[in-house]
Amino acid sequence: MASTSGTKGPYETDWQPTKRVVRAHTINVDDFRDEEGVVDTEIVPSSLSVLVPVLRAAHAIRKENPRIAYLCRFHAFELAHMADPTSSGLGVRQFKTYLLSKLEKESWDTEFLVKRSDPREMQDYYQQFYEKKIRDGEFTQRPEEMANNVHIATVLYEALKTVVPLGKIEDKTKRYAEDVEKMRGQYERYNILPLYGLGVKPAIMELPEIKAAIDAICRVDNLTIPLIRARPTMPMQRLKKVNDILDWIASVFGFQKGNVANQREHLILLLANMNIRNSAESTNQLHAETVEKLMATILKNYKSWCDYLRCESNLRFLEDYDKQQMELIYIALYLLIWGEASNIRFLPECLCYIFHHMSCEVYTILFVTVTGSKEKVEGRDDEFFLREVISPIYQVLMKEAKGNNKGKASHSNWRNYDDLNEYFWSNKCFHDLSWPLNSEADFFRHSDETHETAHRGRSQATIGVYKRKSKTNFVEVRTFLHLYRSFDRMWVFFILALQAMIIIAWSSLGPVGVFFNSDAFENVMTIFITYAFLRFLQATLDIILTWNALRNMKFTQLLRYFLKFVVAAIWVVVLPICYFNSLQNPPGIIKFFTKWAGEWGNQSLYTYVVVLYMLPNIVPAILFFLPPVRRTLECSNMRIITFFMWWAQPKLYVGSGMHENMLSMMKYTLFWIMVLSSKLAFSYYVEILPLIGPTKLIMGMSIDNHQWHVLFPENETHNICLVIAIWAPIILVYFMDTQIWYAIYATLFGVIVGAFSHVGEIRTLGMLHSRFQSVPRAFSERFWTGRDRKTKQVELDETYERNNISYFSQFWNEFINSMREEDLISDRDRDLLLIPYNATDVSVIQWPLFLLANKIHIAVHMAKDHKETDDDLCRKIRSDAYMSSAVVECYETVKDIILNLLLDEEDRLLVSRICAKVERCIREETFVKEFKMSGLPSLIDKLVKFLTLLQSADGKQKSQIVNLVQDIAAIITHDVMVDGHLFQQTPQQYCAARKEMFVNIDTSLRRKRSVMGKVTRLLLLLTVKESAINVPQNQEARRRITYFANSLFMNMPTAPKVREMLSFSVLTPYFEEDIIYSDEELNKENEDGISILSYLTKIYPDEWANFNERLKSDHLEKDQEELICRWASYRGQTLYRTVRGMMYYWQALILQCFIEFAGDTALSEGFRTEDFYNKNKQFLDNAQAMADLKFTYVLSCQMYGYLKKSKNEREKSCYISILSLMLTHSSLRVAYIDEIEDKKDGRPQKVYYSVLVKGRDKYDEEVYRIKLPGPPTIIGEGKAENQNHAIIFTRGEALQTRDINQENYYEESFKMRNVLEEFRKAHSGQRKPTILGIREHLFTGSVSSLAWFRENQETSSVTIGQRVLANPLRVRFHYGHPDIFDRIFHITRGGISKASKVINLSEDIFAGFNSTLRQGFITHHEYIQVGKGSDTSMNQISLLEAKVACGNGEQTLSRDVYRLGQRFDFYRMLSFYFTTVGLYFNSMVTVLIVYVFLYGRLYMVLSGVEREILQSPNIHKSKAFEEVLATQFVVHLGLLLVLPMVMEIGLEKGFRTALGDFIFMQLQLGSVFFTFQLGTKVHYYGRTLLHGGAKYRPTGRGFVVFHAKFYDNYRLYSRSHFAKALEILILLIVYEVYGESYRSSHLNLFITISMWFLATSWLFAPFLCNPSGFDWKKTSDDWKDWKQWIGKSGGVGISPDKSWESWWDEENEHLKYSNMRGKIFEIILAFRFFVYQYGIVYHMDITHHNKDLLVFGLSWAVLIIILIVLKMESVRRQRFGSDIQLMFRIFKAVRFLCLLSLMTVLFVVFGLTISDFFAAIIAFMPSGWAIIQIAQAWKVWLKGVRLWGTVKELCRAYDYVMGLIIFMPIFFLSRFTFVSVWQTRLLFSQAFSRGLPISTILAGKEEKVHVQGQMAIHPANPRMVRSTKVRKANKLIEGRQVDNVNY
Repeated sequence: MASTSGTKGPYETDWQPTKRVVRAHTINVDDFRDEEGVVDTEIVPSSLSVLVPVLRAAHAIRKENPRIAYLCRFHAFELAHMADPTSSGLGVRQFKTYLLSKLEKESWDTEFLVKRSDPREMQDYYQQFYEKKIRDGEFTQRPEEMANNVHIATVLYEALKTVVPLGKIEDKTKRYAEDVEKMRGQYERYNILPLYGLGVKPAIMELPEIKAAIDAICRVDNLTIPLIRARPTMPMQRLKKVNDILDWIASVFGFQKGNVANQREHLILLLANMNIRNSAESTNQLHAETVEKLMATILKNYKSWCDYLRCESNLRFLEDYDKQQMELIYIALYLLIWGEASNIRFLPECLCYIFHHMSCEVYTILFVTVTGSKEKVEGRDDEFFLREVISPIYQVLMKEAKGNNKGKASHSNWRNYDDLNEYFWSNKCFHDLSWPLNSEADFFRHSDETHETAHRGRSQATIGVYKRKSKTNFVEVRTFLHLYRSFDRMWVFFILALQAMIIIAWSSLGPVGVFFNSDAFENVMTIFITYAFLRFLQATLDIILTWNALRNMKFTQLLRYFLKFVVAAIWVVVLPICYFNSLQNPPGIIKFFTKWAGEWGNQSLYTYVVVLYMLPNIVPAILFFLPPVRRTLECSNMRIITFFMWWAQPKLYVGSGMHENMLSMMKYTLFWIMVLSSKLAFSYYVEILPLIGPTKLIMGMSIDNHQWHVLFPENETHNICLVIAIWAPIILVYFMDTQIWYAIYATLFGVIVGAFSHVGEIRTLGMLHSRFQSVPRAFSERFWTGRDRKTKQVELDETYERNNISYFSQFWNEFINSMREEDLISDRDRDLLLIPYNATDVSVIQWPLFLLANKIHIAVHMAKDHKETDDDLCRKIRSDAYMSSAVVECYETVKDIILNLLLDEEDRLLVSRICAKVERCIREETFVKEFKMSGLPSLIDKLVKFLTLLQSADGKQKSQIVNLVQDIAAIITHDVMVDGHLFQQTPQQYCAARKEMFVNIDTSLRRKRSVMGKVTRLLLLLTVKESAINVPQNQEARRRITYFANSLFMNMPTAPKVREMLSFSVLTPYFEEDIIYSDEELNKENEDGISILSYLTKIYPDEWANFNERLKSDHLEKDQEELICRWASYRGQTLYRTVRGMMYYWQALILQCFIEFAGDTALSEGFRTEDFYNKNKQFLDNAQAMADLKFTYVLSCQMYGYLKKSKNEREKSCYISILSLMLTHSSLRVAYIDEIEDKKDGRPQKVYYSVLVKGRDKYDEEVYRIKLPGPPTIIGEGKAENQNHAIIFTRGEALQTRDINQENYYEESFKMRNVLEEFRKAHSGQRKPTILGIREHLFTGSVSSLAWFRENQETSSVTIGQRVLANPLRVRFHYGHPDIFDRIFHITRGGISKASKVINLSEDIFAGFNSTLRQGFITHHEYIQVGKGSDTSMNQISLLEAKVACGNGEQTLSRDVYRLGQRFDFYRMLSFYFTTVGLYFNSMVTVLIVYVFLYGRLYMVLSGVEREILQSPNIHKSKAFEEVLATQFVVHLGLLLVLPMVMEIGLEKGFRTALGDFIFMQLQLGSVFFTFQLGTKVHYYGRTLLHGGAKYRPTGRGFVVFHAKFYDNYRLYSRSHFAKALEILILLIVYEVYGESYRSSHLNLFITISMWFLATSWLFAPFLCNPSGFDWKKTSDDWKDWKQWIGKSGGVGISPDKSWESWWDEENEHLKYSNMRGKIFEIILAFRFFVYQYGIVYHMDITHHNKDLLVFGLSWAVLIIILIVLKMESVRRQRFGSDIQLMFRIFKAVRFLCLLSLMTVLFVVFGLTISDFFAAIIAFMPSGWAIIQIAQAWKVWLKGVRLWGTVKELCRAYDYVMGLIIFMPIFFLSRFTFVSVWQTRLLFSQAFSRGLPISTILAGKEEKVHVQGQMAIHPANPRMVRSTKVRKANKLIEGRQVDNVNY
C-alpha cells in the first residue's frame, strides 16, 4: 500500500542490481573530508535544521551549475551565522568551520566559471530552472519530482534575494517566485496518495474507489467553519482553511496537522477498499453500505461500552441532514482521537470516554448549523487536543511508571495500563472526570502527591490515609495462590476425586461396591464437606488477593464478596455438623451444636443438606449444554438477567459471551472426558490402590528404635510422618500426570486432525512426481479468479487443462526464479523446473523437465529392443504419461526447429515429407515396419551435438551446423527409414544436376528468444539422464516445493480478485538487531580463527556454489563484495532477510493483479519478459496501483532518529542500511521516535514525535510528524510500545506482525488473498475470526545439533500443538508474530499487544487473551507458512527459555488468566490451564517430586524407620511406591516434548523417518538437552512467582561457533541448575550410603537412575553442548579465567562477566525487591538443608549411638567454631600483611599446632574416625549453604550489623568449591583427545551427515573463500576492507550523505 505506481520497474526485487544495499561504515564526520559523495546535510547540528533544505538543494544542482550551488551553500552559511552568532550550540562551531573551508575551496574552483556577475547568473538560472523543471514539468513529472523542484526553486529564490538587490529583481523572476510559492502551498508530503500533489497523478489516484472516497470526505460546504485566534494574546481571528471533513474536525478540536494528514489517507483507503467489495462495478460514488459498515466496525466497541454502562450513545443523527456525512464525521473523529492518543491507545475504553464527549460536541455544532443559528464555532489550535486531553492522562501513566521502579516494585503498589483502563468501566468516570477533564479528579492524583499533601498542614491531614492509589478490579499479588484462585474448579475436581478414590480404595469394596454399602457411601459423601472448605478458601482468597482494589469496587461487588464469604463460612460449619450428627456416635461438640436440630437429627439430614447445598449448581450444569443460551444471558444488559447472573458470574465488560457453539463444545468435552477417564483410572489402579495396604500396616506398627533424637513420638500419631513421606510424592504425581495424559491425547488428536487436513500428503519429490499433473488444476481452483466454474465434463477437456497449466506456469516459474535468486537452486535446476509459458506450439502439455528427465532415453532403449507390433510399443510408452509427453514434444520441437532453420523451400519440403510419413505410420500402426529402431541412439547423439552448437553464441559455426543437419538427414534416411534411400529421389532430380541440400540456413534464429528457449529445453530433455528424484539438490528447495504443492490440496478458501481482497499491512518492530552483515563482520575471525563467512560457506556449500555460478552467469563479479554481504545476510537472522521476505507480498500482488488485468494475453508470455512489459505498460501501472492500495509495510524502528544523529560508526552504518532498504523498496516505510530539544520558559526540554519516513531519490523524506505527550517507550514493555507508536501508520483491514528473525517465501505470498478470506468466513457458528494463526518453519536447524533439537521442538509446537489448540480445544491465542490480526477490531480494543511493565513481559500472548475476552475468535491455518529463525547455542536457548518462563510466571498473576480461567466452561478451562501456565507449573511439580521423594527417603533412612519397616514380618519390601513413581521418568527424558515431535515428523515426513530421527536424537543426547531446559523453566518460573525479577533477556540470534568460557556458563547456570543438581547428588549419595532399600528392587534402581540422570544433565549439559568444551588448551584457559573472575572484587561499573562479586549482587537482586512473603518462604525452604546435619551427626561413630538432643547442639557449636576460625583467618589476611611477617609466621604456627592437637584429641580420646570426617563435611556443607540462603533474605539487617562481608566471603568459598567440583571431570576428560573429537561430532552431527568439515572449522584451519578465482576475504588487510566499505557507502548514496535532521 505504498506509493510506487510509476516509480519502479515492473518487477521490483531487491536482488536486481539497480540499488546497492551495503551495511557500510560511513565517513566519520569529524574528518570533514571532501570526497565525492559527502553531503553537508549529514553533519548539520539539530539546532540548525533549517539549513537542511538549502544544502540539499545545493547538492541537487551541484553538477548542473556549481557556481549557483556555491551561492546556495554560502546562503546556508549566512543563515547558520544568523541563527547562532556565538556558535554556542552543540556542534555548531565545527559545522561552521567545515562549511567555511568548503566554501573557500568551492569559491576557488568555481570562480573561473563566472562569465557574468553572480546576480545576473542567479536570475538567469532561476528563470531557466522554473521554465524547464516547473512550468514544463507539471505535465510530465511525478508528484514527488515536482515537489522536489518546487523546493529547489524556493531555496534558489531565497538565495537570489541575498545576492540580487531587491530593486534589481526582474518582474519575470518575481512572477515566477509567486507561482512557486502558490504551488508550494498546494503540496503536502504524502505516504501513498498524493492528494495535494503537483505533476502527473499516479495510477492509484485514477481508481474510481479512491475518487469516490475523496469526494465523500470533501463535501464540507454545509459545515460551519470555526474561528481560530491567530495568537493566544491577540484578539485577531482567522478562518482556518478546510478542505475536507478531517480538516473541519481538526479546526474544531485542535488536532495536529500530521495526525490529520495521516488519518485522512487512512480513512480514504479504508473507504476505497470496502467500497470495492460493496459495489459490483467501479463507480465514482461511495456506496451507502460502505460507510455504515465501516462505522459499525470502528465504533462497535464504543457502542458496547455505552450498553455496558447503560448510558445513551452519542451517535445521533439529524433528520434533515446528510446521514453519510455525519457517519463519516464520527468515523474520522474516532480515528483522529486514536491517531493522536499515543500510549492512551492501550486504554481503549478511555478513548471511548473521550469520543463520547467529543461526539456530543459535534452533534451540538451540527444541530446549531441546521437550525440556522449565526453563532460562530470557536476553533482550537493544532495542539489543543494533545495539550488538554491526552497529556493529562499521559502524565498519570508516567507517574505510575515512575512508581514501579522499572518494574521492580510490587504490582500491587502501582496502577498499570489495565487498572487505568478499567477505571472507565464504571459510571464513576462520568462523575469524577466530567468534561472538559477535571484536573482535580481523583483519577489524576498519584500516590506520591496524596502522601505529600498529607504533611502540608493539619487541615489536610485526612488525605494522608491514601498512601497509595487503589488498583481497579484486580490486584496482581505475587503468590502461588493465584493458581488456585484462577483455576479453582479444576483443583476442586482433582482434590475431591483424590479424596473419593482414597476412601474407595481404603474400603476395599471397589469403585462399584461402594455404592451398595451405606457406610462406605456415607464416607464418600464427605467430599462435599471438603468442597465446602475449598469454596470457603476461594471466598477468602477473593477478599485477601483483591484487598488493595476493594476501595475502587462498586458496592455490589463488595456485597457479593462479603456474602460469598459469609455463605461459605456458614456451609463450612453446617455440613460437618450435619454429617457428624448422622453418625451413631458423634463427638461431644457436635452433640452440643445439634441439640437445636430436634427431630431433624436423623441419618437423612446430611443428605438433605447436601442436596440443598448443591442445588445452585444445577442451573450452570444445564446451561453448560446450552451454550447459545448462556452466551445470550451473559451478554444481555437487562437488569433482571444481570441481577440473577450477579451471584454466579458478575457482569464484567470483558469475559462475557465466550462460549463456543454446540459442535465445538462437544469436541473438546469429548477430548477431556477421554483424558480424565484415563487419568483417574491410572491414578486409582496404579498410584493409590497399591499403597493402601502398606499404609494400613505402617499406621498400625509401633516403631521404637529410631536412629536420631525423636522430637515428636510417632507411635501416638500412627507414624503420620512416615505416611506423609510415602504419600507426598504420590500426591504430587497425581496432580502432575494429567499433563502427561494431555500430551498423549493431544498428540493423537493432532495427528488425526492433521491427516484430515491433508497435511503431509506430498512430502517427497517422488510423491510430487506422481501428483504433479493435478497440481495445476488445484492451483487454478484456488487462485484463478478470471473464469467461472466449469462442469465436470469441461474440466476433463484438454484445453481446460492447458489453460490451467498456462495460468499455473506464470506463478510456478516466478517461484522457481525466486529460489534461483535466493541461490537455493542452480541454473540447471532452474531450467529443469521451469514450465514453458507458451505451450501452443506442441500438441501435448509441456511439463517441467524434472518430470521428463531420462524419459527420452528410456523410450529409445525400449524402441531399440522392441520386436513386437506398434500397438505394444505405443502402449508401453503411453502407460507413462510423462514419457508419452516427452516423446511427442521431442519430435514436434525438432521438427519445428529444423523447419525454422532451413531457408530453401526444397529442403523444407523434404523435411515435411519425412514428417508426414512418420505421422502416417504412427496412425496406421506401421511405424516399426517402416523405421529401424536401432538407428535412434545415433540420431539422438547427433541431435545433441546439433542443439549444443546451435545454442552457442559463436556466429562462425555455420558450416558445422550445416554439416550436422546433413548428418541428421543422412541418419534418418539411411539408418532409420527402411526406404530412406528412395525417399530423397524425385523426378526433377533425375533431370537436373543435383545440388547439395541443407546448406542455406538461418543463423539469426539464435537471436530469437522463443526459438532458443525451445533449443535449450530440447537439449535438456535429451541430455538429462539422472533420476528426476534428485532435482533440486538443495533440501530447503525440496521442502518448499513439496510443501507448496501439498498446500494446494488443503482446506484453503478460494482467492478473490486482487481488487476485492482485504487490504493489509505488515508491521515489524526493530531495535538494535543486525541489518546486514558488513565485510568486516563477515571476515572477522574469532579466537579459533573462524569467520562467519567461512562458517556459512561450510554449512551451505551448495548455496555458495549456486551463488558463485550466478555471479558468473549474470556478470556480477564487479559487485561481488556487496553481493557476498547480501548472500550471508540472507542466511542469518537479519533485517535484510526479513524485509526481502515481506516485500514478496508486494511483488506477488503485482503479479496476480497484472495477470488479472492482462487476461488471456498474460498466459501466452512470461511475466518477466521485457517485450511483455512494454506491450502492457498500462496494465503494469494499474497492477502497481492496486498493490499499493492493498499492501503497506511499516518498519517500527524507534531508534532510527538516534541512529541518524549518532557519530558511532556501527550505529551510523545501521542508519545507512535502513535508508538503503527504503531506497531499494519503495513500499517500505520506517516509523521512528524523534527526540528534539526545545526551550520552554527559557528552560531546555525534550519534545518527542512519532515520525514516518519513506525513501525518495537519495534521501529519506518525512511524511508525517505527530507530536507526543512524552517519551512513548518507557512506561511499559518496550516492544509493545514500539509497535504501538507505529501502528497508526499502518493501513488496511488486516495487520500481520513479523519479527526480525522471520522471513517470508515468494510462493507463500500468493496465498495471502486466500488466508485473508478467512476473516470473511463464519467459523464456530456466526463468529468471524479476529486472529488468524499461521504455521512457522524454523530455518536454523542445520546449524548444530542443538539447533536441530530446537527446530524439532518448535516445529511440533507451531504445528501439532497449535493445531490442537485451535481445533478441538478452542484455546489458541497469539503465540508469535506471523499471526494476522483483524486490524480494526484490535486497534479499537487496545492494540495488538499489552504493554504493562513486567506483568505483560510476554506481550504477544496477551493480545490473544484480550481478543478472546472481548468475544474474538482465533483460528490456525497450515496451508500457509513463514520462515523463522531461532537460537542455536545452549546459552541462547536457555536465555530464551528463561524469558518465556518468567513471562509465564507473570501470566499466572495476571487478570487476563484469572478471567479466562473463571469464565471459560470447565473443559475449556482445563485446556487453557494445561497449555499455558499449567505446563510450567507441572514442570515445576515434576522437579519437586524428585525433591520430595529424596527428602522423604532421607528422613526414613536417617531416622531408622525404613530399617524397622523392612524388618517387620508384615511388610516384605513393597514395591508399590516405586511403581507409581515410574511415570516421572517419562518427564525426565523429555518425552513430553519428544512425543508430539515424533508424531508430527511422522505425519509430514513418514513414520520411518520419525523413528530414525527419534533414535538419532537420543544418540545425540537430546534427552540431556530437554532435561536441562526443564531445569531452566522450573527455576525461572518458580522464582518469578516467589520473588519477581522477570525481565527481557536478549539472546543475540547470531551464529554461535565460539567456545563459551567456563565462568560464563557458571554464572548463567550456577543457581538455576548447578546448585540444585549438587543438592540432588548429595541426597542420592546420603541415601545410598545410609540405606539399602533400593538394592533389591530393579524398578527402584530404575527410578534412581533417572534421578542420577537428571542431576548429571543439569551439571554437565552446558559443557557437553559447548563447542570445544573438552579441548585441553581451552580448558586450561578457562581455569585461569575462572580463578581471575571469582577472585575479582565488584563495584560500580564492573559488569557481572568481569567479577564474581558483581555477578553475585545481580543474581540476588530479586531478593532485594521481594516482598516479605517471598523472603519468609525462602527462609523456610532453606531450613531443609539442616536435615542433613540433624540426621548425619547421630550416625557418626564419635557419638557412640547417643541420641540426646545435646549431640545436635554440639554439632552446631562445632559449626560455629569453624565459621569463627574462617572469619579470623579472613581478618588475619586483611590485617597482617607483609609488613608484619613475624606475627604472620607465629599465627600460622599456632594455628597448625592447635589444629593438630584438636585432631589428635578427637581421634584418640573421643573415637573420631575417617568416615566421621567425611560425614561431617556432608553434614556441615548444606548447613552453611542454608545460612547463606537465610542471610541473603536478611541482607539489609546484616549490612547494618556489618556481617554482610562475612556472608559474601562465605558464599565466594562455596562458589569456588562448587566450581571446582564441576571443573574436575571436565579437566580429566580434556586430557583425552578422543573426547573432544566425540563431542564435536555430537554437536555438529547434522553437518557431518552432509559431509561438512566441521572439525576443520572448529580447529580454525579455514580455507580462504574464493569467488570466481578472486579473494573475497582480506583478513590480513583490514584497512583494505574498511576502505572498500567506505567506497561502497559513498557509491550507494551516489555522491551524498544523508542529513541528520528531518526534511
